[in-house]
Amino acid sequence: MICSCRSLQASALSFLLFFTSRRGRGRDMSCPNSLLSNPRKIATLRLSKVSGHTTELLEIQSDKPTCHVLFIPGNPGVVSFYKDFLESLYELLGASASVTAIGHISHTEKNWEHGKLFSLQDQIDHKVDFIKQELQNIELPIVLVGHSIGSYISLEMLRSLEKVTYLIGLYPFLMLNPLSKQQSNIENVAESSILSALLSFSVATLGLLPQCTLRFMLSKSLGSSWSDTAVDAACSHLLQYHTFRNMLYMALMEFRKKCQIGLS
Repeated sequence: MICSCRSLQASALSFLLFFTSRRGRGRDMSCPNSLLSNPRKIATLRLSKVSGHTTELLEIQSDKPTCHVLFIPGNPGVVSFYKDFLESLYELLGASASVTAIGHISHTEKNWEHGKLFSLQDQIDHKVDFIKQELQNIELPIVLVGHSIGSYISLEMLRSLEKVTYLIGLYPFLMLNPLSKQQSNIENVAESSILSALLSFSVATLGLLPQCTLRFMLSKSLGSSWSDTAVDAACSHLLQYHTFRNMLYMALMEFRKKCQIGLS
């Protein structure tokens, strides 16, 4: 689930401000009015091959970083959803941290993986490989920030990587709610490959509508809690067969993992 930018940034900000201020002793780590009044630094999208998979990254590079924040999204793992959050976080940290968000495999605008489904473990391995490939040699501490199931992915990464220094879990998906009709309905659809395929095909059919029509429909149905950036990401990514199918498959993996944890 996508939470509002404000609620996410408030949860992560207090720890990161404390961490960067400790790392930056001897420097002015405040966030002056001049910084806030300057034009916001824009997160840029980059494609990278990670473990052979074309991966979407959103990045903001600091000129004088004290740490590197690696953001792991929830489900859907579309980094464009978090663009406003990343830019706000970078700004509120006083440009003292470089920030990268890494998307999940096949939660992408283009069907790079040709319809293949990827498990929760595949996504964990993918993020570990990214750190080994692109962040292993940096001399800064790495702070993982995970949202929802991204918190679980981050925890598994922390167990296998000495390079990671801290972990912040935002709205971690820790347990199942047997009374939730929404969770029950999602699980029933995800458990059936036929229903998952039919629903994904139906959603993809909507994606054939003109962009202006899609934006209007999504804006009206989702309400004001979704920013223009989030609506754009929904239009470009969620209404794709391969993305929606992988969302449902990842949800199935989440439910199974939480059941295993509950039984252990």
